[in-house]
Amino acid sequence: MASRTCPSCRDILRQQARLIAELRPRPNVRLNRRGAAFEAAKGSRRLLHQTRRLQQDPESDPSLIRSVFSKFAGKTAHGYQVYGATEQIYKACAGQAPYTISEEDRKNETVPTTDEGEEIGVGGGMWHDAFKLPPTFSTWSQVTMLHMYLIVVRLRCLTKPEWHDWQNQLVNHFFNNAEERMDLVHGLSSRMIRQRYLRDLFTTWRGVIMAYDEGFIKGDAVLAAAVWRNVFKARDDVDLRMLAAIVSWMRLCLKNLDQMQDAALLYHAASVFKWPATSELLLVDQPAHELQGVLTKREPGGEAKVVANGGKKAVSVP
Repeated sequence: MASRTCPSCRDILRQQARLIAELRPRPNVRLNRRGAAFEAAKGSRRLLHQTRRLQQDPESDPSLIRSVFSKFAGKTAHGYQVYGATEQIYKACAGQAPYTISEEDRKNETVPTTDEGEEIGVGGGMWHDAFKLPPTFSTWSQVTMLHMYLIVVRLRCLTKPEWHDWQNQLVNHFFNNAEERMDLVHGLSSRMIRQRYLRDLFTTWRGVIMAYDEGFIKGDAVLAAAVWRNVFKARDDVDLRMLAAIVSWMRLCLKNLDQMQDAALLYHAASVFKWPATSELLLVDQPAHELQGVLTKREPGGEAKVVANGGKKAVSVP
């Protein structure tokens, strides 16, 4: 069963316990010398004496302790803020290609599978219907990681500590949810098996980041190839128009995220996903700038000709 305890909460509790332990006086006990018991008793009396002097020392003002706790409370509040914000962003990423497997099929062992043996559920929506992706765990994870990658690229514009905090929380949400889905949806009750799949999934996540980074640097063709390998599993029957629409949509999302202020990421980062990728088909179907003015005409005899430059050139098309 996936752990439902907030990792940030555990870290915060550990930091609080560590801070309290540091503020608590420690006895000066040395057991490697003679008179250990005397040293312990002496250390206890000295600690009590130091406590009274600490309160009387002008340099040890109680406001210093209050400032330490207020600073720590500020970090704690920031941690909860990042956790809550990344949770909302992750829900938007994970809700793009949802699927379910009925309990009846699970009980009767009638869950359909792919040729690779992956269980097929019941899905719906753009990624399953328009892009013809099967409602499987692999599709869900790849589509979720695609959306997460776009958010991670925007987070790189923050300071290094903030970038790490936001990205770590976002990735933690993903892997906690993935393990929970393995258990509740696919019936993988063995934690050892789930951990093995999670290690493979982490390797896939690292590969996705490298592949999409390379695509954005080298051009749309390389980016489309990365989407084809990861999301579509390098299938031969993929519509190239769909690949072009996804690539155009990814660049549009990054453009909108780039225009967003850092503070707006708390509340509006997921809003960039409201524009569906299929809407980019309108742009994909338009001729490129280099092909404007090139028309295809059908002759009465059935032969097609491409007429360019106002009809000055005519090229027969078989």
